[in-house]
Order: sequence, then C-alpha cells, then structure tokens
Amino acid sequence: MPSKNNKLIAKNTLMLYFRMLLTMGVSLFTVRVVLNTLGSVDYGLYNVVGGIVAMFSFLSGTMTAASQRFLAFELGRKDYDQLNRTFGMTLLIYVILAILILILSETIGLWFLNNKMNIPAERMNAAIWVYQFSVLSLTITMLRTPYNASIIAHEKMNIYAYVSIIEVVLKLLIVYLLVLFSFDKLKLYSILMFSVTLLIALIYIGYSRQKFQECRFSFYWEKSLFKEILCFSGWSLWGAMAFILKSQGTNILFNIFFGPIVNAACGIAYQVNTAVNLFVHNFMTATRPQITKYYAANERKKMFSLVFQSSKWSFLLLFAISMPILIETNYIFTLWLKEVPEYVILFTKLVLINTLIDSLSHPLMTAAQATGKIKQYQSIVGGVMMFNLPLSYIFLKCGFPPQVAFYIAITISIINLALRLIILKNMIGLPIVEFVRNVIIRILSISIIAYIIPIVLLRIMNDGIIRFSVIVVVGFLWICAVIYAIGISKNEKAFAIQTIKKIYFKFKPKYIG
Repeated sequence: MPSKNNKLIAKNTLMLYFRMLLTMGVSLFTVRVVLNTLGSVDYGLYNVVGGIVAMFSFLSGTMTAASQRFLAFELGRKDYDQLNRTFGMTLLIYVILAILILILSETIGLWFLNNKMNIPAERMNAAIWVYQFSVLSLTITMLRTPYNASIIAHEKMNIYAYVSIIEVVLKLLIVYLLVLFSFDKLKLYSILMFSVTLLIALIYIGYSRQKFQECRFSFYWEKSLFKEILCFSGWSLWGAMAFILKSQGTNILFNIFFGPIVNAACGIAYQVNTAVNLFVHNFMTATRPQITKYYAANERKKMFSLVFQSSKWSFLLLFAISMPILIETNYIFTLWLKEVPEYVILFTKLVLINTLIDSLSHPLMTAAQATGKIKQYQSIVGGVMMFNLPLSYIFLKCGFPPQVAFYIAITISIINLALRLIILKNMIGLPIVEFVRNVIIRILSISIIAYIIPIVLLRIMNDGIIRFSVIVVVGFLWICAVIYAIGISKNEKAFAIQTIKKIYFKFKPKYIG
C-alpha cells in the first residue's frame, strides 16, 4: 500500500478515535444517569420503542452503503461530472425513501406499537411520544446521510471529531435538563434527543455544501443511473433488513415474551457494545473508501492486502478493548450502575463475542460492495442471517431463557463468515487460504495466548479496583507483546518500530550542559 494512503488512513483513524473517546465516555456516563432517572421500565421502553423505528432504519443503512460506494467509486475514477450527477440522484432517492419511511412508520409501525407491544397501560402515552420523535429523528438522519457519505468518500474525517465535541456537550446538557425538570422524564428525553439529532444534521449538511461542489444539489435525472443505484440498494436492503431483524427484532421478541425489564438489560448491553464497537467502526470508516478506490482503479492485490489487514486489525482493536470487559464484567457493572438489571452481564458478554466474530466480516462486506454486483452475496448471506428471528422465536416459545437468542446469533455469524469467504472467492478471486492463514489462524493464536495472564491474575487476586487496574494495564501490555510477536508481519514490525522511534525522539527531553 502506498505510503501516502497509509498516512491518510492513519490520520483519519486517529481523528475518528478522538471522536470515539469523546462519544464513548459520554455515552457510558449518560447511560448510568438516564437509567437511574428513568428507571428500568421506562429505560427499557425507550430502547424497545426506538427499536420499532429501527426496523425501518434498514432503508437508511442500505442507502448509506450505496452512497459511499458510488461516490468513492467516482472519486477513484476521478470523474467529477459523474460524481455531481451521482450525488444529485442519490439525494433525490433519499427524499423518496424518507417519505416512504414516514408512511410505513405511521401505519404498520404505529399499529404494531399499539396492538402487539408489552407496554404498561399508564406508559402508553409516553411510549407514543418516544415513537413519534424517533420517527422524526430517523427521517432527519435519512436526509443527512448523502452528505455524510460525501464526507467519508472525500476522507475528511476531522469534521467528525469537531462535531463530536458539540454532540458531547449537548448530551451532557440533556442529562442535566433531565434531572432538572419535573416534566415526564421519558417524554422529555425523546424531545431532547431529537433536538440533538436535528442540530447535528444541520451542521453536517452545512459543512458538506460549503466544502464539496457535488453537495450543492441541483435536480438531475438519469434512468440508467437511478436503476443502477436502486438495484444495488435493493439487494443491500435485503442484507440490512436481515441485520435489523437480528438485533432490533430480537429486542422486540424480548418485550413480547419477558417485558420491559429484559429490554433494559438488552439496551444496556448494546450501549456497551456500541461504545466498544466504535473502535472497529472508526477504523473501517477510514479504510472503506480506500478499498473501493483500489477496486475502481483495478489494483486487486492492494485491495486484498488492505482487506486482510483491515479484518485482522478490526478484530485485534476490538479484542484489546473488550478483553478486560469480558473478564471483569461483574465488577465493571457493579461500579458503573447503581441498579444492575437482570441478564445485563450475560447479555453484554454474548453481544461482545458476537461483535468480535462480525468484526472480521466488515472488510469483506466492503469488498463485495465495491464490485457493485451484490445480488448473490446479499441473497445468500442475508438469507442465512434472516434465520435469527424465526429461530429465536421458536426457542423462546418453547420456554428457553432469553440468552438463547444470542447463542443463535453467534452460530449464524460464524456460518456467514465462511459463506462470505466462499462468495468473494467466486466474485473477485479472494484467496481463502491466505485469509485463513494470515487472519484467522493469527487472531485465534493471539486470543488464546493473550487470555493466559489476565485469567491467572483473575484467579490469584482479590476482587476490587486494584485487580481491575492490574488486569487492564498488564493485559493491554501483554496483548501488545503477543500481537508484536506473532500477529504482525516483518514489514508491519519495522513500521511499528520506526513509528515508536519517531515518537520517542520527538518528545525526548533535551538536557543542557
């Protein structure tokens, strides 16, 4: 990979990690305050009612992937006229989809909320408030997505770090206002969260229109381009719908079978997972445009190299941050939350394990999307993922505990990883043996060895802040040592040593005399 692209990915990743640290810190803090302020029932209601809207958000997620792919592809070809036309067509499609979402949400979604959800009668009015403001938030997010896609395609990640500072301040303000006012807390929380969504959307749209010529919308219609984007999105839609049914659909099943308390546990588990998963998301946001551009430029070897490195490092970054959480889950939640809902500890562990497995697949998804020919990929992978919901329903109906849904999800994620490799072998000639040798075997070896010392410390030390601190520090250093010893190539080792030397000499104290 050229040095210029390496530096760009590294710079963008650092900017996104700055954003991630701010977002993660505030998210984890606000979960505690909001849970304590709303209570387990209202917190569970907010998560599950918002989940109904998320059932429709697969439209937004699908078009996001389509926008990024087409914009990055035209940038890779340096066809700026076609870039302008692509953005205009994409935004027009988004407007149509936003209208469609409003119609579906106010008919099917509202009917499901009123007739099928397990909601206490005295909280139904508040639940409707949450639902309506969630629908508005989703609509705003849909309309801003082409602009965000343009920012990512141009690889201007610094704007995300700056906007995150604003977002952090606003979310902290929400927590303060939630405690300050006596108005119905659940209703107030939904109004304030929508207000933040609206303001952040306006900032991203304003920045994109100012910085990127193609974002200054002018009406454009081309039937062939519309058909190409819509065809790509249609098959992406299938895969996105399968993912939403896996996550939010399962949460709705929990509400039907067990009620809002289990929804609260599920919501907290996914909050932790989202915070931790920002590591992988930020890394992939920085590398995704390069994968697409390499494909557009027909540089297949560079593309495979970046896909392999991205898969390996996505897993290792997530593993490094999730390992102490998986080992010290009980202590972390006792320290973090005043009220620890039932199932939350087990749910969190299972969700993190599932995310670790899925982290290997994100670069493979990007490689498939780069081709623009995803019919076979999405029909097979999405079809298998669809089994999450019916299988979970069957097992829950038979009286199994709620964690069975996560065991099913983990099994299906493993199957889909194997299917992705086979499909990409046929699509673009991806070398499966090389992926298994350089990615799968290495990360499995690292994972097994890296757990040895933290587990020993867990056994020989007493529970408390000292043990937790030792496991975090020693565990992180041990993981770094194992990764350096068996996890990276000679070129990567040389690059790491060179980088450390540059940092050392830059900050080395200079003595006089």
